[in-house]
Amino acid sequence: MKNIRSATLIAAVVACCSSGWAEAQTKYKMTIGGGVDPVFANFFVAKEAGIFEKNGLDVQVNTGASGSAMVPFLINQQIDAAYGSDLAGLINHNVDSKVVAVADGTFLTRWISVVGRNIDDLAGLKGKRIGVAKGTGSEVMWRALVEKHKLNLADYRIVEIEAPEMMAAIERGDIDAFSVWEPWPSRVLMSVPNTKILADSEGVVDNRSMIYMNRDWIAKNSDAADRFMKSLLEATDLINSQRESSEKMVSKFLRMPPDLTKELMTKVVYQMNWTQGSLDTINRLKSQLTSQGKLKSDFSVANYVSTDLLKKHRPDAVQITVPGAQ
Repeated sequence: MKNIRSATLIAAVVACCSSGWAEAQTKYKMTIGGGVDPVFANFFVAKEAGIFEKNGLDVQVNTGASGSAMVPFLINQQIDAAYGSDLAGLINHNVDSKVVAVADGTFLTRWISVVGRNIDDLAGLKGKRIGVAKGTGSEVMWRALVEKHKLNLADYRIVEIEAPEMMAAIERGDIDAFSVWEPWPSRVLMSVPNTKILADSEGVVDNRSMIYMNRDWIAKNSDAADRFMKSLLEATDLINSQRESSEKMVSKFLRMPPDLTKELMTKVVYQMNWTQGSLDTINRLKSQLTSQGKLKSDFSVANYVSTDLLKKHRPDAVQITVPGAQ
């Protein structure tokens, strides 16, 4: 009888320890979304390098036609984080104020271009059909170009079209030009005859892609949110310190030719911070949307920008003070 009791006690202790070990090994499940290009390398490297897993996260990375197309899924918490254009964040926060920007992830140089077919220069665009992906960096670039060169919007026929469809559309002759981000301009130049870049974003507009989350999700899952931000910072550090291996991981995740991946990643600054430039971009877009009557009158940058997660892990990366920011 004594041996039976001892065996029972040992079994109970083992079961208890096993249960505790299993609990310790349980990872927070997250679903995150971005686009299908190297702008979102922080997500892809964190996944491929095992950084998410090391930090106790089981992350599914979904990709859409653009990063901006994934941001609306935060509204009903269908995903837990999104990586999209600076414009997409404001648009979706305008729909649901729980959608907030938690970090400025990437700064894009020469990333968005206006590409034309059988057109020599910007003047040749007049009267032509131009493909634009509304609510994304594509629209930001086109409007900034119009403003810089003082063009008349009425002189152009805007065709609303998603980025992945632009190459086929210009090849068929459904559109004469388009405004879009990489890799689509490079792919079109390589595949469609008589195409050329008429203008790129350098000196025209500062394009940024930011990390967005739902404020309620952060409040309910604070530990997971902390681990997520820590992972993104580690992935960003890896990209900047070990570029060659990071390029290979991004190429693998996207199934993109290594040479193209390498070239495109030279057009992106991976940063994960908050700077005055971040705020300037947000305020510029706020003014733009307000003038178009697309932004609620009570829109508040202080409610939109959330610096706490980043500040907790890397205080020096937060170089701004937003009065009342949450």
